[in-house]
Amino acid sequence: MSLDKATVARIATLARIEVPEDQRERLAGELSQILDWIEQLGEVDTDGVEPMRSVMPIPAHWREDRVTDGRRPDDVLGNAPKSHDGYFVVPKVVE
Repeated sequence: MSLDKATVARIATLARIEVPEDQRERLAGELSQILDWIEQLGEVDTDGVEPMRSVMPIPAHWREDRVTDGRRPDDVLGNAPKSHDGYFVVPKVVE
């Protein structure tokens, strides 16, 4: 796929990136090479290849999903400007 300076300018506008006029031609060439490389990856036969979860076969250790207080409520509330009965005291924001 070949990109031109106008396409690079449009991409830069959409990405909110300022690309000076004198660099657009060079950037068009670089982006075209990247897109050609991506097209080459699409030609690779991946039938029968299992998707990888990680580079090394390390088992995932799942833990039970449960709510805790972190076992350090005094340390946590020690950072609060105000606390009452184990809870943060915050100013009322809605009337």
